[in-house]
Amino acid sequence: MPATSHWELEPENSSITFVCKHVFTNVRGMLQRPSGTLTIDDAAPAKSQVKASVAVETISTGVEERDTHLKSADFFDAAKFPEISFASTSVSSAGGGAFKVTGDLSMHGVTKPVTLAVTASPPFNHAGGIRRAIEASTTVNRRDFGLQWDFPGEGTGVVVGDTIKISIDAELVLLP
Repeated sequence: MPATSHWELEPENSSITFVCKHVFTNVRGMLQRPSGTLTIDDAAPAKSQVKASVAVETISTGVEERDTHLKSADFFDAAKFPEISFASTSVSSAGGGAFKVTGDLSMHGVTKPVTLAVTASPPFNHAGGIRRAIEASTTVNRRDFGLQWDFPGEGTGVVVGDTIKISIDAELVLLP
């Protein structure tokens, strides 16, 4: 492996999951088939870069009515803002295969900085190519991205929580 390598996120084996409070319970959902590219410099992590995106239309919580509402203008407005994207601005090593990746998260027409806690597996041979696994997590406030909807008459953040926990599981394929 060269010190600097270029990778493509494999959509079929990658996903973004989220957890949000609904009254007193956790509702879980998924955004499927993200895409992206990574440049990884194992010797100098600060030279590494990440660009990724996912289509809002892929959102799924297992409840069709809720999924339709999430795609509507009340929340993500998928017709107007069809994509969620992330572009790194800095990468630093946290030791032991862990990294801190800061970048710009764009959704619903708003871009804000976020920091991801990331772990990366060492490269491994699989299916005729070299792959890596990435796990990342962060927490955002939905209101910071213009996702303001509240159940009428219930108050701010009562029915739909403001804090969203995001987890990313990605399989990377080494590019030639």
